[in-house]
Amino acid sequence: MKAEKILGKDAIRNGFYGQEINITTYNLCRINMFLHDVGFDKFNIACEDTLISPQHWDDEPFELIVSNPPYSIKWAGDENPLLINDPRFAPAGVLAPKSKADMAFIMHSLSWLASNGTAAIVCFPGIMYRGGAEQKIRKYLIDNNYVDCVIQLPSNLFFGTSIATCIMVMKKNKPDNKTLFIDATSECVKVTNNNKLMPENIDRIVDVFAKREEVEHFAHLASYEEVSGNDYNLSVSTYVEAEDTREKIDIVKLNAEIKEIVAREQMLRDEIDKIIAEIEVGA
Repeated sequence: MKAEKILGKDAIRNGFYGQEINITTYNLCRINMFLHDVGFDKFNIACEDTLISPQHWDDEPFELIVSNPPYSIKWAGDENPLLINDPRFAPAGVLAPKSKADMAFIMHSLSWLASNGTAAIVCFPGIMYRGGAEQKIRKYLIDNNYVDCVIQLPSNLFFGTSIATCIMVMKKNKPDNKTLFIDATSECVKVTNNNKLMPENIDRIVDVFAKREEVEHFAHLASYEEVSGNDYNLSVSTYVEAEDTREKIDIVKLNAEIKEIVAREQMLRDEIDKIIAEIEVGA
């Protein structure tokens, strides 16, 4: 709905497509379409398991994909011998771990992405640096130049989780072989116990994303060699140095103050010793 609002109703050529396994969420999605005046012929929402029974095989690739898949859920993985030959997962040569399906959702979205399209997927941060099969899938994504940007978001942003999630943006038509990393952990305002992205926060993130520019302590455009040299680690903190907000201490001034305190302490001790000596004489 937000995409239509930004792009304009006329820019949505074929309509909206989606898939959801939870029937309540599925029905809410369909109701939401009607509430926003999207005709029945302009959307195709399926209620089915995305990883095991993907729908929309016969539809053309999608130019815009947005997804917020469940974090680190279990799935069949290599227990199902058919999945390694699934055209969505086979290109990476390895399946996402059975206990963590995150990368399977990413490969699913990538397979449906048009050559001129963009996919934005909200991810659990662990998939950006964990080893094993997930590292091999990251290697596939980077070696084939699919990862356009990784955006680290603030914590306490989404309902139901307090972790600082991130967004992986994928494209198949990148003009270069670099990956942009954006640290947006401070781009928010506190609202009760949660954080919220305000319009100005979103504008700054989008502006830097669009310009693909270096911004100290905020964004870094990493080369393929830099990412591969870091064992395909895609964690934003690896590439964007956090700003040091600690108070800067003048060590020379501090040392002078300590000397002054020690001298004052000694003077007080001498005064106390005199008082004690007088008391002892009087006793």
